[in-house]
Amino acid sequence: MPMVRNLGRAGRQLLQSSGCGCGVPIVPVRCIGVSPRQVASDASFHSVTFSESDHPRVLITGGLGQLGVGLAKLLRKRFGKNNVILSDIRKPADNVFYSGPFIFADILDYKNLREIVVNNRITWLFHYSALLSAVGEANVPLARAVNITGLHNVLDIAAEHNLRLFVPSTIGAFGPTSPRDPTPDLCIQRPRTIYGVSKVHAELMGEYYHYRYGLDFRCLRYPGIISADSQPGGGTTDYAVQIFHDAIKTGKFKCYLKPDTRLPMMYIDDCLKATLEVMEAPAESLTMRTYNINAMSFSPEELAQEVQKYVPELQVTYSVDQVKQAIADSWPMNFDDSNARRDWGWKHEYDLPELVTTMFSYLGSDSRIAQAN
Repeated sequence: MPMVRNLGRAGRQLLQSSGCGCGVPIVPVRCIGVSPRQVASDASFHSVTFSESDHPRVLITGGLGQLGVGLAKLLRKRFGKNNVILSDIRKPADNVFYSGPFIFADILDYKNLREIVVNNRITWLFHYSALLSAVGEANVPLARAVNITGLHNVLDIAAEHNLRLFVPSTIGAFGPTSPRDPTPDLCIQRPRTIYGVSKVHAELMGEYYHYRYGLDFRCLRYPGIISADSQPGGGTTDYAVQIFHDAIKTGKFKCYLKPDTRLPMMYIDDCLKATLEVMEAPAESLTMRTYNINAMSFSPEELAQEVQKYVPELQVTYSVDQVKQAIADSWPMNFDDSNARRDWGWKHEYDLPELVTTMFSYLGSDSRIAQAN
């Protein structure tokens, strides 16, 4: 026993001293649990193939945003309610909380996020936690932490536990030197917002983890997303949602972009359909990690004209927000999504007329719309 105690004491002394005799603290180092390995560029994915009776176990981070709730609803219909866990750091509304599993998950808390993945046997992870363009510019340090540090946590956990990982990208991943009409999948990307920079970082890191560790990383560059289920969240393209709410409530809409500012847009149902399709696509059909997807491209003026078919008395004025206008002017006017249509059969369903009709079918209980119809 004295010998054991002496050995233990000697070991502690060795750990607490450096070669120069200076005391140094022992700092825990976090590393991913998989053995680092070189993965050939033509390697197949290392994820599990799921049968109909063995559905994926899904975690959605940042799930109370515009897309998370809709995605959870779609996936629960397909995989079963209890197989899809929604998470966020905010308190959910009652209808969201009681619609299926919900947990608190802070993507900046690596240990807690790792425990969630392990304890719930997660196999698919949709990472929606991010600060959007205009909001990110107002708080760059927070955007850097959430959009970049949070991504690193998710990548490490996904690689360690062999997850299929989806991270959305955006039109904001391009910049003023990118081709704008159309913008191809592969071209120069020099965004000028922290949101765009963080998304380019996510695309490249996901691709790197795929080739370095075999991570099953999949990514779509979303255009502006329009939904009737949520309020505008501070994004540059959110005018295209705000106009419907204002048309119904007040009959007056003030747009913060110039009337001829053309941007690619998509109705949320198409966006969610594309997200599920690319996640379910056979590995051998995918020729890249990140794809453009698109449905339509329009300007505020064109959208207002279509909305006025339902609310003829809608008054539209323009008060340009220079920050948002500068962001929009650096973004694509139209997406080339031919690779997505070729590789995994992407096809949109909603063009501008269908979009406006659908939005008013959800929001349009106002008497002005009933009279217009």
